[in-house]
Amino acid sequence: MGLVAAALQLAAQHSPATITTGDLAQAVGISQGAVFRHFESKEAIWLAVMDWVASTLMEQLQSAASQPLSIPPSEPASLAALRGVFMAHVNFVIGNPGVPRLIFQELQHAQDTTLKARVRALMQSYRMLLVDLLQQAQLQQLLTPKTDLASAAVLFMGSIQGLVMQAMLNGQVSTMAERAPGVFAIYLRGLTVKETP
Repeated sequence: MGLVAAALQLAAQHSPATITTGDLAQAVGISQGAVFRHFESKEAIWLAVMDWVASTLMEQLQSAASQPLSIPPSEPASLAALRGVFMAHVNFVIGNPGVPRLIFQELQHAQDTTLKARVRALMQSYRMLLVDLLQQAQLQQLLTPKTDLASAAVLFMGSIQGLVMQAMLNGQVSTMAERAPGVFAIYLRGLTVKETP
């Protein structure tokens, strides 16, 4: 196990702020001095973790968007892609429960940090992917007229963040898989149900 994987595994059970380089060294089976031969500081380790999160999550989301599983089979491709992205994000969090702990802890700091900037960059890439998918749905006239796509992207991400927060409070991240389809269905209904005149 590498240091990045060890940091994520430890963050799933402990606050990242309390994890020491000694903890990381012990988890990997190396000396504390050896940790600093790989990374110059503990912050550098968390930055490497965030880089892994950003590249891995975006790769999985883009894959889900380009190869959506339509449920039901008649669902238009652009909406199936949104569903796929939603579930891919949920599954990523279930598989890596240390990630939201790291991000939520970092967002508590009032000052700007390099790690917070990396999180912002990830969120920007994510929003761009969502807006692109929403634009496709809008061009196909699948959304309600004049849907605010930027707000729809915010709501999409916020729905997942709400699932994550509740799962973390309950201490059962796996419950997200059960609740996610229902939450997405409500989200999609809000975008696609035509208003009566």
